[in-house]
Amino acid sequence: MLNNLLPFLLQWSVSALALWIASHVFGGIRFANTSSLIVSALLLGFVNAVIRPILIVLTLPLTVITLGLFLLVINALMLLLVAALVRGFQISGFWTAFFASIFISVLSLALGALLPGSETSWYRIPQTQGTTVWL
Repeated sequence: MLNNLLPFLLQWSVSALALWIASHVFGGIRFANTSSLIVSALLLGFVNAVIRPILIVLTLPLTVITLGLFLLVINALMLLLVAALVRGFQISGFWTAFFASIFISVLSLALGALLPGSETSWYRIPQTQGTTVWL
């Protein structure tokens, strides 16, 4: 169980850092305090893991017609949902959420690539089937 805790905490901190940087880049995103930032990062991860796949399946025809661009709208809606649920997290409007979600996604991907052991890491250790790798 502890083997899965460290990657979770690292991804959570990357999401929180990306949200914090986005709040400084985009004037329409505000956090009242640090706890609202931390809760927002946790809830954003949960929403992206649970609700986002359901919305992707439900809007699949629209996503195919728009050649995947509707996924950007779904990302913005997920960010607006988190802002509606967390007290102390405010987003001024849809377009702020739209561009901020693109920024957060790219920044999280870049920061996650720097972390060892993550899915997008440049430092991933190759696993061979049936062999235990000790670090």
